[in-house]
Amino acid sequence: LSALSGSRVAIGGPTGAFIVIVAGIVIRHGYEGLALATAMAGLILVLMGLCRLGGFVKFIPLAVVTGFTAGIAVVILSTQIKDLFGLSLNPVPADFIPRWIAYAKALPSLNLDALAIGLATALCLLVWPITWKVPGSLIALAVASWAAGAAHLPVETIGSRFGGIPGGWPPFHGFHPTGSEILGLLPSALLIAGLAAIESLLCAVVADRLIDGHHKSNLELVAQGLSNTASAFFGGIPATGAIARTAANVRNGGRTPMAGMIHALVVLAVLLAAGSLAARVPLAALAGILAVVCLHMFEWPAVRSALKSERSGAWVFGVTFLLTLLTNLTAAVAAGCALAFFFSQAKKRSMKEA
Repeated sequence: LSALSGSRVAIGGPTGAFIVIVAGIVIRHGYEGLALATAMAGLILVLMGLCRLGGFVKFIPLAVVTGFTAGIAVVILSTQIKDLFGLSLNPVPADFIPRWIAYAKALPSLNLDALAIGLATALCLLVWPITWKVPGSLIALAVASWAAGAAHLPVETIGSRFGGIPGGWPPFHGFHPTGSEILGLLPSALLIAGLAAIESLLCAVVADRLIDGHHKSNLELVAQGLSNTASAFFGGIPATGAIARTAANVRNGGRTPMAGMIHALVVLAVLLAAGSLAARVPLAALAGILAVVCLHMFEWPAVRSALKSERSGAWVFGVTFLLTLLTNLTAAVAAGCALAFFFSQAKKRSMKEA
């Protein structure tokens, strides 16, 4: 993906927005249906890019971009509280407000060892010079894993939570669909493609702001399409540009597509040979890293500028931010753009009347 991507620093992967869609397809059609729908969605994305449909992202107002970026930062941070504080809570509510209510109720189960690891990891990232060739997050993860294992700290790790990481190359998965199967899965494929396009392009917009760059939207759609189609042949699920991973990439010094390619190779190496080492990583350390990423994603100068701008810009930012927290990214961006359009039309009418 990174070798072909229209964004220099975007990192792709599965995102939370696909959970409901993926679960629904698997329930109705099984994994075979999901894999075929993913491959079809990839071809649709390629077609969208070739038809130059990626340019619509240019019409998203700045207040909307600031609003959903700040909202995503808060949402991602909220998903890490359980691991950062080592709370005994299962399952974690999916919605924002119920999630925080559940955290408050689970606060007596606070694990001080997990909190210490998380805070130490976050501190390491905050003070580690970003210009060094070795990212502070890698050093922090290595030290946290060693310390937790050596001291036998009672903290959750990737292995204890998920049972380790399966090893070996994923087998090739061919398709022999019938016409009726393709027609039956076409609505699901269109839904996957639409959501992947929106998330990928919004991720590219966020990446542009983080590095002061400029992405190629149509090329990004083609790259996402090819990667989704290819992954479906090896047991993959729908993926898109991931804002949290992209922000982490930029925070650790990534500025070229090479960072994304190295990311993919490292994931492959872990899958093939280093699963046992990755299984020892404390979840609190990962939560600490993501907490720092969220801190930097929340662009305080841009937020202050949006709030101090004319009233319409503040309203657009506020609505987009709140809907990102309470609903989902797609609904938040749609509502923010609609509100911005309403204000722009109202301003034009008032100018004509004057």
